[in-house]
Amino acid sequence: MLRKIIRIDEEKCTGCGLCANACHEGAIGMVDGKAKLLREDYCDGLGDCLPACPVDAISFEVREAPAYNEAAVQQAKQQKQAEALPCGCPGTNSKRIERTESAEDTCAISKNTPSVNRLSQWPVQIKLVPVNAPYFDGANLLIAADCTAYAYGRFHEDFIKNRITLIGCPKLDEGDYTDKLTAIIENNNIKSVTIVRMEVPCCGGIEQAAKRALQASGKFIPWQVVTVTTDGQLIE
Repeated sequence: MLRKIIRIDEEKCTGCGLCANACHEGAIGMVDGKAKLLREDYCDGLGDCLPACPVDAISFEVREAPAYNEAAVQQAKQQKQAEALPCGCPGTNSKRIERTESAEDTCAISKNTPSVNRLSQWPVQIKLVPVNAPYFDGANLLIAADCTAYAYGRFHEDFIKNRITLIGCPKLDEGDYTDKLTAIIENNNIKSVTIVRMEVPCCGGIEQAAKRALQASGKFIPWQVVTVTTDGQLIE
C-alpha cells in the first residue's frame, strides 16, 4: 500500500541512537553504528523519532510499504519485556557514575599507585554515546584512542579524572568520528577538550577528527593533544 513512512539518511546519521530510543514501536534499531528502519510494518508514520534526531537525518516520505501492524508491535513489546535482563539496562543506556573516594583509594593515590577507577559515565565508545547525554553539560571532554589506557598506567588518575571520556580506534572502527564529535561539541556546553593518542601514525585519525570537530563547531574551546609512546611515556 502507498503510505507515509520515515526515511533515514545514513550519510547524516551520527549513530547517537536517540531516534531508536524515541521509537516506541521498535521500528528503528542500530546497525553498524547507524540507525536503520528494521521493520516497515512497525512504523506508524507518526514520527516520534523526528524531533529526537539532532542532525535532521530523519524525514517523511510517501511510498509503497506494508501497513502498520499494531498487533505485531504489541506482541514484540511483550516478548522484549519477557526477555529483558534482570537489571533492565542495555549496555548502550546512558548513565552518570557517582563515585565516593574511600580510605583505600586515598592510600593508593598517596603511594602513587594507579588503581583508582575515575570513570564517571557510560557508555564511553564514541559511536555509542548519545549526543545530548546530560553529563556533557559543562564537561571537560577527553577524546582518547582506546590503546592509550593500556599503554599509560596512570591513565585514570591523570586523564579520566574530572573528565567525560570518549574512546575509539580510527584504524578498527568504520567511518570517521568528525560528525559525531562535532554534534557533541555543538549541542553541549563543553568547557575543554583533551585529546590523547598513541604515537603510531594510524592514531592520527582520532586527533584530526577532534580538531575538525572543534573547527566545525565554530566554538572557541581550550584544547590540547597528548601523545603516549608505545613504552608508556607522555609527549605533550
